[in-house]
Amino acid sequence: MPRLALGFLAIGALTIFTASTVQRGCRDAWKSATHLEYYSFRDMRASVVIPPQKGVVRPPDEASVPIGGRDLAGEDPPYERNQFRINPIPSSDSSLARGERTFGRVCAPCHGKSLAGDGPVAAHFMPPPDLLAEPTRDRKDGFLYSYIRFGGVVMPPYGAQVTAEEAWNVVNYLRNMQQKSPR
Repeated sequence: MPRLALGFLAIGALTIFTASTVQRGCRDAWKSATHLEYYSFRDMRASVVIPPQKGVVRPPDEASVPIGGRDLAGEDPPYERNQFRINPIPSSDSSLARGERTFGRVCAPCHGKSLAGDGPVAAHFMPPPDLLAEPTRDRKDGFLYSYIRFGGVVMPPYGAQVTAEEAWNVVNYLRNMQQKSPR
């Protein structure tokens, strides 16, 4: 029995002090026992990932105020319901001017100043549709409003950048430009 214990002790000592089993970053047994050396690189891409919470997450309280994302004041994104929405803002000169200003700030990078889908961003991605063409003219005001606020197939949602009033002003501006110079 003592020989067996001495044999296991010898095998354990050989295993600890041999170079083939020393962990990466440790030079010898003394350093591995007294000093933990970091890897030569420390990078977030190579770090250990902590899994997210696996339990049940309760929904927020009904009286809470959202602090993340966008709050669209109870509007619902399905286009079937919003396409019949009627424009509450009359098409006046001030509405057209505000719509043109908002279009130039938010929409023109993709749709271009001429509304033909030739903006500077469109050259690098899928070109957006011509807003003066017949398919866009045939759409209802509520559909255009929903597309501006909630996005579409390729168009991202602009509900966080454009208020509801600004979206209706843009719709008024589009309708005015479609009447002036249809394609």
